Amino acid sequence: MKRFLTTLLCCVLLSALGTAQAQEGQGVTLSGSLQTDMLFPEVDTLIGTPDHYDANFLSNTFLDLTLSSQYVTAGARLELLNNPLPGFESAYAGAGIPHFYVTGRYKMVELTVGDFYEQFGSGFILRSYEDRPLAIDNALRGARLSVNPYKGIRIKALGGMQRKYWNFNSSNGFGFDYSKGAVMGADLELSFEEWIPQMMENDYRLLFGASYVSKYEPETDIYFGGVDGLQRLNLPEFVGAADFRINFSKGGWNVLAEYAYKANDPSFDNGYIYKPGSAVMLSASYSQRGMSFLVQAKRSDNMSFRSSRSQSGSAAFINNLPAFSMTHTYALAAMYPYATQPDGEWAFQAEARYNFKRGTPLGGKYGTNTRITASYIHSLDKEWIRGVGGVYQGTDGYTSKFFGFGDDMYYLDVNVEISKKLHRTFQFTAMYMYQIYNQTVVEGHMHESNFAGAKPGDLVKSNIAILELVYKPISKVGMRAEVQYLHTKQDRGQWVYALYELSLFHDLMIEISDMYNIDETKQHYYKASVAYSWGAHRVQVAYGRTRAGYNCSGGVCRYVPASKGLTVSYNVNF
Repeated sequence: MKRFLTTLLCCVLLSALGTAQAQEGQGVTLSGSLQTDMLFPEVDTLIGTPDHYDANFLSNTFLDLTLSSQYVTAGARLELLNNPLPGFESAYAGAGIPHFYVTGRYKMVELTVGDFYEQFGSGFILRSYEDRPLAIDNALRGARLSVNPYKGIRIKALGGMQRKYWNFNSSNGFGFDYSKGAVMGADLELSFEEWIPQMMENDYRLLFGASYVSKYEPETDIYFGGVDGLQRLNLPEFVGAADFRINFSKGGWNVLAEYAYKANDPSFDNGYIYKPGSAVMLSASYSQRGMSFLVQAKRSDNMSFRSSRSQSGSAAFINNLPAFSMTHTYALAAMYPYATQPDGEWAFQAEARYNFKRGTPLGGKYGTNTRITASYIHSLDKEWIRGVGGVYQGTDGYTSKFFGFGDDMYYLDVNVEISKKLHRTFQFTAMYMYQIYNQTVVEGHMHESNFAGAKPGDLVKSNIAILELVYKPISKVGMRAEVQYLHTKQDRGQWVYALYELSLFHDLMIEISDMYNIDETKQHYYKASVAYSWGAHRVQVAYGRTRAGYNCSGGVCRYVPASKGLTVSYNVNF
């Protein structure tokens, strides 16, 4: 209770500070945001809720403050996670100010010192970002310089130490000690249409980009077994990666081609082999009023790139490989999310949208929106190399044919979605999804279900049907309902889900939901919540039981343990 009262008092004081008038006397403005999520956990033996919490109150609190002027911006983030929410225990448990920066800009030059986020191209060799639900914050602490010396030319250079949860792997408190590791890089982008007036006049765009990133990490003692006993690996202290991309667009057309190469980088992820890594992607899309389509393909091979070679999980990634699978917001459609496999995969994705116009047989009075998406992801064809003593550590590991497919399918889904307005007050969305999910590969374990028909190691094949109804009788009242059904003979079998949401006066929202496993556990995962917004403030109180599972975004996943209890959330932007 003491921790709860302390957190609550901090939130009130910081909120009062945030909602004060901006300081404009010297042309300086104060802005920021406060986010706090608090859980009063209950032990629930039916779903295996951990009973080892050392507190009856858990919370994640973030306060971001920014001071801005014409030429200088400074910011800092306070994080209070002394007793963090379930799933964050091994990540950001702690309290302090792990993020601060000062940015100065003048004409064509911008310099940032402190913590910053950056992405080169599609992120194949560099993407530093924050995603709080996934417990990801791989900010770089150092300096970044951006220069636009001439129209159509953009240059960036940066260097810093990467955040690994709370630890910057530094001997000093500010994290600027690069003797234990650093990340350096540069990026160049050329926009040709800004030099050629005829291209601009005819709506042609042509962008060329090139990037280089290098990580430094002192050599460590890694041993493997051989015929002569344990052998020590000779590990590279510097590992470089390069990326090249070209993007062409004309009207509604857009084509992107990108290639990345990474030098040999023995690590925990690849079993300490010396094979170089690569990634190549080709994407084409077209969009016009009422219609669009997208097709893309990606091949990645041994492209795990971390600032710490022995790290596992979601920490210390320098790069990010985008997932070629649809990101679902519906509960059952998101039950088996796909995580990009850094050791290699072939991935394909396609999407088509079409809007049947009003007045047509299929469009009716208000029109009809349709969408079809499909994803297919497969393993690479690998031929493993055995070194001295029959082990592959210390060798190139394997060879792989560029167009070769391995024995394992990782993921497949096909989605068909129809959205239609039947009346000015009523509309619906219906979706069907077929999915094949390799749980053994994606989650790293076989399912443990015992109900009839489920065999360990089987691919999880599911059919999912979803119906969403939205009714808005008057401008200040809205209702939304969802009914979902998932059928599979693998893992834990069939599921149903229902949700009802009532919105009043654009300020008050009431929601109840329940997810139920039909075949094996026969457990209800229920939730009831009330949320109220006024101005820039939003508070939500909820009670319920959360199912254990994976939370994913952009091909990165985090395991979230089961929990039950009362949750209080508060957000304000100022």
